[in-house]
Amino acid sequence: MLSAIFPLLVLAFPTVTIASTLRQSLGNAALADILARGAPILGFDTGCSRSNKTCDWMRNYPDSTKLVHMNLPGTHDSATWNYTQATQDSLFRYTGTNIPPAAIFQCQDFSLFQMLNLGIRVFDLRFAYNPGNDTLGFHHSQALLAPTTTVEDVWFGLYSWLDQHPTEAILISLNYESGTGTPRDLKLEQHIYDIMTSKLASKYWVQANGTLGTLGQARGKLTFLQRYTYNFLPASESKRIGIQLPPNAWTDNSPSIEIVYNNAKQQKAFIEDYYEIGLPIGAGVAENVQWKFNATTAHLHNATTINPDQLYITFASSEHDEDVPPETPRVMALGNGTATPGVNQKLLPWLQARKGKRFGIIMLDFFEVVPGLVEAAIGL
Repeated sequence: MLSAIFPLLVLAFPTVTIASTLRQSLGNAALADILARGAPILGFDTGCSRSNKTCDWMRNYPDSTKLVHMNLPGTHDSATWNYTQATQDSLFRYTGTNIPPAAIFQCQDFSLFQMLNLGIRVFDLRFAYNPGNDTLGFHHSQALLAPTTTVEDVWFGLYSWLDQHPTEAILISLNYESGTGTPRDLKLEQHIYDIMTSKLASKYWVQANGTLGTLGQARGKLTFLQRYTYNFLPASESKRIGIQLPPNAWTDNSPSIEIVYNNAKQQKAFIEDYYEIGLPIGAGVAENVQWKFNATTAHLHNATTINPDQLYITFASSEHDEDVPPETPRVMALGNGTATPGVNQKLLPWLQARKGKRFGIIMLDFFEVVPGLVEAAIGL
């Protein structure tokens, strides 16, 4: 078909225009193929309705606004939205059958594109090898989330969304997932380093090193929060972007973490990541939720009152899977379906009562189930 209509195109348009059109068509086809491969993580971008106040909410803030002064809603284990029990069952040939139920791993219901259009701007992603150890994909502990989707596919999807929403800024917290049973070696570290330092990445990732700047500097780009270190490729650390929050400084399961990410400027990250509630077996939903809510709001209170120029990251996500019955991430976030509310229901009025305060980054599970939660986190 293309060869048949090409002579007509030559008569109708200059050669340069035809070449440009063909390049654009090929580019669009290639992007469509990448987005299709990335769909198990990205989902599909169906756009925003006119009534959606959160789609491009950053356009209302001046360029001079510092990122550390903003309220940025995020999602914990962002890539798990598609990890249902049916997904897990279909991947037994990769993971084996000795794996906990999918409900232990799933922390979201909405895809990355849906999250973006609903105002989420911070994503918690964990990478390791895909099956075959040739490409890098996304995991949550033992759970392989999408065996053929690659990190590059997802980055291209985020780039394409930013092209359509140039007033917005995205923060990516990227961590190496060590519980997958896949190897960690020089090839893996070289691969992720090459992805993050490619020519295309230099266009779409903020290139500042060791500090978080202004919204104006971050618009239309991704900002890197690096939660892994290079164990086999130390020379690669000569080219850094974003800020480093190394795992040896990120205290496990702590309500109060302090990491200096820029010694010269004494810039710090204050983090609450109390994710595994350690109450006695049988404590029940209400008490587990209350302990997590207390830790979350205590940290958010600090964000509103002290260290106004430092970065705050608060995880409202948690679980107590060892309890009987288990409090999965969904139960902790949303309650047990009866009169017992989850952290999200309790957090909404707490945030609304403090509208106008600086909260920093708030990482959520199943955020969309409680209407108004993202708006309250932003302060809309």
